[in-house]
Amino acid sequence: MPHAAPSAAADSQSQAAVDGAITSRRSIRRFLPTPVPRDTLEAILRVAARAPSGTNTQPWQVHVLTGAALARLSSRIRAAYDDPSQAAQHTEDYAYYPREWRSPYIDRRRKVGWDLYGLLGITKGDKAAMHAQHGRNYLFFDAPVGLIFTIDRVMEQGSWLDYGMFLQNIMVAARGRGLDTCPQAAFTQFHRLIEDALKLDATTQQVVCGMSLGWADPGAIENTLVTERAPVAEFTQFHDT
Repeated sequence: MPHAAPSAAADSQSQAAVDGAITSRRSIRRFLPTPVPRDTLEAILRVAARAPSGTNTQPWQVHVLTGAALARLSSRIRAAYDDPSQAAQHTEDYAYYPREWRSPYIDRRRKVGWDLYGLLGITKGDKAAMHAQHGRNYLFFDAPVGLIFTIDRVMEQGSWLDYGMFLQNIMVAARGRGLDTCPQAAFTQFHRLIEDALKLDATTQQVVCGMSLGWADPGAIENTLVTERAPVAEFTQFHDT
């Protein structure tokens, strides 16, 4: 027996749910301490693993940290970050940002930075406050769950593109469950500490990024930040002739 076609109402509800999960995703920078059940985390990762990857290689590997394990890694990285002599010994394993900034990218970067600092009352030149705020990355912004993502070093650029879709799926699946996230490239500077803590073989495994996951603190001023997006006409060309 053929399946009945979905109704227009059902289509509209499905579209609204998917669009809502995508458009409500924001980088949250202060979380509630409420634990996230393990079965919820497993469900999110199971859904996210449906991300496409070239010839189904599925290059992602995930380390989920909670409780004492999360606290230990946070404490170790934060201590290194706060000690200039130690921090200088840690550098990124790959270039996430461009080596030469150009407009409009540098303009967007500066705007989001000053918008966040403005909400937090951090003035230009207040290096101590800026340092402290950036350091909250390494506390996973107080989230009850920290995720560290790694990839096999044998994989090439295409697998990194695939990885981005997997990360997006995690964030969207989390939103669908009322949870929030913050993807964090800041962890790449301290990849050697992460490799040691997670007992990774650095000759074969590479840290991609980290991510905070949990319930957003509704009373945190930094969580009111909503970043702007360029209009479709600014980044799209339609070719029809």
